Amino acid sequence: MARAASTVEAGDSAERILQILSESARLFATNGYDGTSMRDIAEACGISKSLLYHHFTDKDEIFARIALGSTRELYQFVFDRLPEGATPTERLRAFMVATGEYFQRYRWAWLASTSAFWSDPEQRRQKERMMWRDRYEGLVRTLIQQAIDAGEFRPLDVPLAGRLVLSALNWMHRWYKPDKGMPAPQIADAYFDMIFRGLRAE
Repeated sequence: MARAASTVEAGDSAERILQILSESARLFATNGYDGTSMRDIAEACGISKSLLYHHFTDKDEIFARIALGSTRELYQFVFDRLPEGATPTERLRAFMVATGEYFQRYRWAWLASTSAFWSDPEQRRQKERMMWRDRYEGLVRTLIQQAIDAGEFRPLDVPLAGRLVLSALNWMHRWYKPDKGMPAPQIADAYFDMIFRGLRAE
């Protein structure tokens, strides 16, 4: 019976931490790091400050968890959705659509992480985020190179093409409105057609 109670408590704790991270990401993205206090986070979660401090030492720990976790989880989320046995072009499309899906699902964490990427004074965290960012960027370059090697794309500057893809995807947060227009994965799919199939009529 004690073990069952312990399992419930662990589940409740995990859900509470997820709630804190989600609400914090929204507040950081909306008000900025300096404009968000531990009191703001506690009130948004409907919990006491003492319970908030039970889970996190301070605001910096919450912010670091969001910023680093978002960068790492983006890579894993996209990588896990690349179809096995598909052509390089199909896998590249899946890369872009999965990025759009991640952005739509975890928009507040994306926004908070984007604002934090270059401003975190902690060098160790900065290096770790850069490592995951480089893996993500390396993945799109690998897919483009594989498409060239397979004869699906003409020879082109792979790093430049990779930056074009990532710039289109990363810029969405500046104008995307969840309640207007196409869903983010559909936008990413449209970007794929525009970038790799061109704008000219057949």
